[in-house]
Amino acid sequence: NSRGNYRKCKIGNGKSYRGTMSKTKSGVTCQKWSLIYLGKLSFYPEKYPTEGLEENYCRNPDSDENGPWCYTTNPDQRFDYCDIPECEGQEVLSYLPHP
Repeated sequence: NSRGNYRKCKIGNGKSYRGTMSKTKSGVTCQKWSLIYLGKLSFYPEKYPTEGLEENYCRNPDSDENGPWCYTTNPDQRFDYCDIPECEGQEVLSYLPHP
């Protein structure tokens, strides 16, 4: 179904991505969004309730042009991007809102 596909790929910068990828492109496990508090610059579920910041899944709450990312469990690297494939062709059409 289209919802399943929607969870496996991104459209554009991936702001709408709601899949379950939870590793960075370098293979580091993502940190849970709810455990992060870095002051004004941080993204956490209570502050951004519509951005899908559940568990430790890759997301793009700030519309980063490089796509979905996450805070990492590596203390030497605060965050990194995730390798989410682009949606192609027919998949994209199924996500466009109906008029």
